[in-house]
Amino acid sequence: MKNCTASELLKMVNDYLDALPYERKPASLYEPIKYVLSLGGKRIRPVMMLLAYNLYKERPEDILSSACALETYHNYTLLHDDLMDHASMRRGHQTVHKRWDENTAILSGDSMLVLAYERLALCAPDKLKAVLDLFTETALQIGEGQQYDMDFESRNDVTEEEYIEMIRLKTSVLLACAAKMGAILADAPDADADNLYRFGEQFGLAFQLQDDFLDVYGDPKVFGKNIGGDIVSNKKTYMLIKAYGLADGQQLKELQKWISATAFDPAEKIEAITRLYNEIGIDRLANEKINFYFEQSQRYLALVSVPEERKTELVNYMNEMLHRQY
Repeated sequence: MKNCTASELLKMVNDYLDALPYERKPASLYEPIKYVLSLGGKRIRPVMMLLAYNLYKERPEDILSSACALETYHNYTLLHDDLMDHASMRRGHQTVHKRWDENTAILSGDSMLVLAYERLALCAPDKLKAVLDLFTETALQIGEGQQYDMDFESRNDVTEEEYIEMIRLKTSVLLACAAKMGAILADAPDADADNLYRFGEQFGLAFQLQDDFLDVYGDPKVFGKNIGGDIVSNKKTYMLIKAYGLADGQQLKELQKWISATAFDPAEKIEAITRLYNEIGIDRLANEKINFYFEQSQRYLALVSVPEERKTELVNYMNEMLHRQY
């Protein structure tokens, strides 16, 4: 039985998305959708679904509509996230509300959500209820995670546990959904589908923590967006929460000065907070936390009842994503 490589699956996903017709009118509603989906990205959710499916069955191309439904949904959330965060760049290109306007970002995003359901409904009829139930629960959780994220903006007492739960809901559950949905569509045993869900969930925590880390320590030319955005906006990340908890008196005073400042030079703030993170050892703690969740994900993957050699592509892909610089 042939295992497709992640690169082969990524090409399948990109080719499928590029070939999707947008024949409905008005074009002004669908043009931003085509634009967003043409910008590329890691496509980790559809690739993970196809890799999970390929553990059990050949021809992952048979479930491309479902895989690309998740990618369509994910990009819908990014459209609205960028608007809420006032972000100007995504994947090295202008965000939709900057290239068009805010109303277009809202309406085109809403249409992407509907298109995601339409594409999911193309799956095998006997799998439709399980797939839609999983996806709907996941979509509700992601909204809950986004609301927690917004609620945290006005709080300086967010705990590490609260933050981890927020990113589990906002980011992890969609990766978990992708892995489990691939298993469901491949007729995998229920226990395997559940373990693949937990695998995706734990990996998703590592993935988001890595994203937060790269927002501070990444290269903007590689990362595809401006570095330090989380610092400038006082976003409650694992790193900021840990800094609050571990800073000594002088460090805490400086940290609070920057957090409470209403007028500041963004580059100066980024430099100052990053220096504090380095002094406190936040970069090391963040990497330890990333590795912890990655190891947890591997434990769940080990419980999946297929030969270890069948898991090689999935393991390689997860390693590549964990050590990414983008």
